[in-house]
Amino acid sequence: MESCEETLWWHVYPLGACGAPIRGERRAAHRLPRLTSALDHAADIGLNGALLGPIFQSSTHGYDTTDYFAIDDRLGDESDFDALVGACRDRGMRILLDGVFSHVGADHPLLASALREGPDSWAGRLFHIDFDSEGGPYPWFFEGHTDLVRFEHAHEEAISYVTDIMRHWLARGIDGWRLDAAYSVAPAFWAEVLRRVRAEYPDAYFLGEVIHGDYAALVEEGTLSTLTQYELWKSIWSSLKEKNFFELDWTLTRHNGFLDHFVPQTFIGNHDVTRIASILGPHGAVAALAILMTLGGTPSIYYGDELGATGVKEDRPGGDDAVRPPLPSSEPVFEDAARLLEAHRELIALRRARPWLTRARTTPLELHNERYRYRAAAPGGEGELEVRLDVSGERPRIAISEGGRVIWSRA
Repeated sequence: MESCEETLWWHVYPLGACGAPIRGERRAAHRLPRLTSALDHAADIGLNGALLGPIFQSSTHGYDTTDYFAIDDRLGDESDFDALVGACRDRGMRILLDGVFSHVGADHPLLASALREGPDSWAGRLFHIDFDSEGGPYPWFFEGHTDLVRFEHAHEEAISYVTDIMRHWLARGIDGWRLDAAYSVAPAFWAEVLRRVRAEYPDAYFLGEVIHGDYAALVEEGTLSTLTQYELWKSIWSSLKEKNFFELDWTLTRHNGFLDHFVPQTFIGNHDVTRIASILGPHGAVAALAILMTLGGTPSIYYGDELGATGVKEDRPGGDDAVRPPLPSSEPVFEDAARLLEAHRELIALRRARPWLTRARTTPLELHNERYRYRAAAPGGEGELEVRLDVSGERPRIAISEGGRVIWSRA
């Protein structure tokens, strides 16, 4: 089984993918088997890891956790989780869970205990609460969301609590954690928690969600395995949409620098952004995928993108719903979707046959607004590809060459 760093991840938002109700009437059901059944589709296109959004008991969207030690009853129970882990193992797939450790849901029972028992109690020290606030105890909220209350990350209580949660699920068979909103937590917290966890699980993988900042410093100070490469995500779609490859070239220079320190987690779609096909159309989405699969990093594919799923994220309550839908049929329903699915199979196979691409650096060979040619090469000389991109026409033209021979193209 490939290391987590070399894994190609299938990124899924389970509550949406399994059709669970997010708001309104709560209906418990065994929905997680729908995701387990869909693993065959992910494996069929060559993906070998499951990167899951929240699956723990929560009030609504999963990022307002109310019990870190229980599977959300809208998804099922622990037997459903065990079956999912077993199915991943049977298919040679690794599995990461989403750890929402920046904050909890306002309905978390320990928060009620903290407010009731006061600042000197164990629960009172677990959360960031101003107990001396005029008008009574005032919890600090995550980015202004009054349904999300911050942990007090400087206290031992929070450190030990999160450590226990991580260890619990690693013992149940997972390979590591996506650390939600890692950018909002002091790196010293991650460093201490991960030190304790690695003492028991030295190979555990930790992916921090970071949007902007000093990527290399955050990885080093927090001892993270990697973080989300949002700079690259933006420059891929923006360069194709605006026909300005100078932006991508500038970003790849920075990306090369990151690779000197860690292997970034790369993507062109996730649960928080507008679908790539909605930005670029199916042909542009193929070009974005070709770029993603020929750069250094640890790529993920967001469920449905391989079938041309569309959806626009909006800044409003429920504005994420369009990009977090139920799992689509694994069969393409229109011609462009069939071509996009074929491109995923081919480019993922190309990538997996060349694991050296995980740490490949790029060198620009030709740069114009609408044309870009770059070399992706292993630092140790194990391999080299040349990628040509041309967006001067109605559809992007892409060609990938190896040893002077075109091994994949699309026009």
